[in-house]
Amino acid sequence: MSVIEPTKTVLRGMHGLSAALVATAVMTSTPAGAQNATPLDERILLGVGTHQGLGGAIGGRGYVPSIAIKQLKGLGVTSFRDDFPWSDFEIPGQTFGFNSQNARLEAQIKSGVGRPVLILGFGHHLVPNSDPPTTDEARRRFINYAAAAAQLVAPQRPIFEMWNEYNLGARRNPDFNVENYVALAKAVQPAVKRVAPRAPFVVGVLGDDPGFKWTDALLKTDLLKMADGISIHIYNHCAAPAGRIAAEAIERLETFQKRVAHATGNPNYPVYLTETGWPTGEAKCSVNEQLSADNMAQMILWSSTAGPWLKGIWIYELKDSGTKPSELEHNFGIYHFDNSPKPAVCSIKESWAFIRKSLKAEKTKPVPGVVLVRSQDGPNTKAALWSETPTKRFEVRLKGAEPNAEVTHVCQQGASPAPGAWTELSTTPVLVTAKGPAALDFEIRPVN
Repeated sequence: MSVIEPTKTVLRGMHGLSAALVATAVMTSTPAGAQNATPLDERILLGVGTHQGLGGAIGGRGYVPSIAIKQLKGLGVTSFRDDFPWSDFEIPGQTFGFNSQNARLEAQIKSGVGRPVLILGFGHHLVPNSDPPTTDEARRRFINYAAAAAQLVAPQRPIFEMWNEYNLGARRNPDFNVENYVALAKAVQPAVKRVAPRAPFVVGVLGDDPGFKWTDALLKTDLLKMADGISIHIYNHCAAPAGRIAAEAIERLETFQKRVAHATGNPNYPVYLTETGWPTGEAKCSVNEQLSADNMAQMILWSSTAGPWLKGIWIYELKDSGTKPSELEHNFGIYHFDNSPKPAVCSIKESWAFIRKSLKAEKTKPVPGVVLVRSQDGPNTKAALWSETPTKRFEVRLKGAEPNAEVTHVCQQGASPAPGAWTELSTTPVLVTAKGPAALDFEIRPVN
């Protein structure tokens, strides 16, 4: 994660709602023949970013492998993402491999807690012209590191990313340009594939890119023909407060995907969202803990409706990297620095558990400002509903008798609403599950 400058993101305006408006949304079961044969958790990865690979043997971010592994297992996620820095892998006088500097990363990778997404990157302090590699010698040294690293972890079925937010380096050094990135990636890819042929090699790893200018320049090259996918990081915590929502991040991801599809001629070209999240704390660019949790739940539920192009979402990050509420980079964690959970822990766990076995899902907007995700997971009929913005609140109820339906909120405290009763519909998703085929008929009305 790199701090982004405040953006001027413009959100689509909501249509006016009259106080008397009541919208009805009907959901019926979908024929089995129209469903996917594969559940969502076998089609995409849900992961969390960690920092075992940075900081050496101890690290200053407070990451401990045994604790992180337990937290990842508790979340039920299927992947994690971490750094695999060159400078900690190639140490003078030692052979390539795991060592005291990256032992924490080794422990997490070999635990089998999830499929690792590993970042190949960063300059080496003992190699001239290596940040970024711009000479034949620097590239040769980087290639040797990348191949050795890939071979070492190949049994763990890794996914490799080529650098991290390379495009943001251009703000401090013009050598971080598209031409140098493409030259490096094209040299590294064959070396990695020789030793780990089944490991996806993902390029881009794009940080904040207003107007997609750097992205579009990259898409004009032929790099994506040899890559296995492209990844992007999407944040909006420095937008105007009204824009710090999952809806804007989803819209921007879909815009990015359309650009990739147009450039490649492939509507299903693999896209990885390897960083997204909302920092809490007291910094100017932050949100409250509940909105952060709600945004993450919405992203996860929405993922079931994305096309085959979406290969995974990775939340940034597992735990806070510091203890200062005013320091933005200290407060991205879903756990606090002391490993106590924020609301996002429960939201991620429950929303993923609700949707991960989905065989078919679709997204609609029954009224402006409300999202409805309808899904099937074998015998069950499900629905998830939420308000896109914190300032727009609604009420929802099941219309008609549905004796087999259960209605609850993500991480709800207390009893579920009675059948047919109006219940609050806010940014915290409402989850509805009916055992067996069911017609779920909803009424929705605004309350503000």
